[in-house]
Amino acid sequence: MEYLAQGFIKALELLIRGDVSTWSAVLATLKASSWSMGMSLLAGLPCGFILGYFEFPFKRHVRTLVDTLLALPTVCVGLLVYAFISSQGPLGEWKLLFSLPGIAMGQAILAFPIVTAITASIVENIDPDLKLTLVSLGAGKKDIMFTCLWEVRFGIIAAAVTAYGRVLTEVGISMIVGGNIKYHTRTITTAIALETNKGMFADGIALGIVLMAIAFGVNISLSFLRKK
Repeated sequence: MEYLAQGFIKALELLIRGDVSTWSAVLATLKASSWSMGMSLLAGLPCGFILGYFEFPFKRHVRTLVDTLLALPTVCVGLLVYAFISSQGPLGEWKLLFSLPGIAMGQAILAFPIVTAITASIVENIDPDLKLTLVSLGAGKKDIMFTCLWEVRFGIIAAAVTAYGRVLTEVGISMIVGGNIKYHTRTITTAIALETNKGMFADGIALGIVLMAIAFGVNISLSFLRKK
């Protein structure tokens, strides 16, 4: 325990004096996770709403597929993205391998089924009387859809936070697609894995503290939005 305490103290020193490698990993994580969440929300929210709101052929099969994708292993996603954006892949000309946009692409694939599945579940549980009331008041289809989305806004925020948590803590995609390049694509999680393997527990603990701080910040923001 003494060894762990010493590492914790050293971690605080690294953060306070602004260690370049530590804060570089923090910034890389924030950039990649923000971009990936933007992409996954843009694609996942409409898909989740359609899946939960409308009836269409093979809906149950599509829902089963989306639910299955919730358990996507990050290493498999990393391998898939690597195959597409490597120099021999169909997207090799985009030069995304070993870059933050490449990591963001993989993380967006990881977050997409989470946003879609949770949004669909929330929309499916909307009170049927709400729709009937809106129809009786003469609301159009567009108004009904936006009103339903507004009613489940907190659930949608929860879906985004859940997906962000998965993206923030993944290692496989960042390691395979990003390459863990110092000052370039090294994220918090890959840095923790590397520093721990090297026996540099202080650096690992420092990055772990930042990771938890970001997670707490996101949850506090969610609580603040709920109170408003």
